[in-house]
Amino acid sequence: MGDSAARKPVYDPQDLEPLLISRQHAGDVDGMTALFEPDAVIDCGGGRFLRGREAIRRYYAEILASGRKFAVGEQRPALICGDLALTSTLFPDGDITSEVARRQSDGSWLWVIDRYSVA
Repeated sequence: MGDSAARKPVYDPQDLEPLLISRQHAGDVDGMTALFEPDAVIDCGGGRFLRGREAIRRYYAEILASGRKFAVGEQRPALICGDLALTSTLFPDGDITSEVARRQSDGSWLWVIDRYSVA
């Protein structure tokens, strides 16, 4: 689902989380994966780490196939320093995510590190 050519770059790191949620709820695996740098790393918890877009894509495809929907939480303001941004979200169950986004050469932002739970 979704056409990567029609997707606009993300020019505010605060837009990454809402886009991930909306694309996941729409079943857009490629759109979710497009929010990450090619060699990005995700810490899924329980000692499971994913590296690279293909591994991330497979993981998101599994989640979509299971019918699980990501919760919507309270996004915290991004902390930006130069070309890096720390983003995070507090969920109703008390879990907190943390992500590092990097500004790309065109001024857009992509996640490079994603930790699903720091709580």
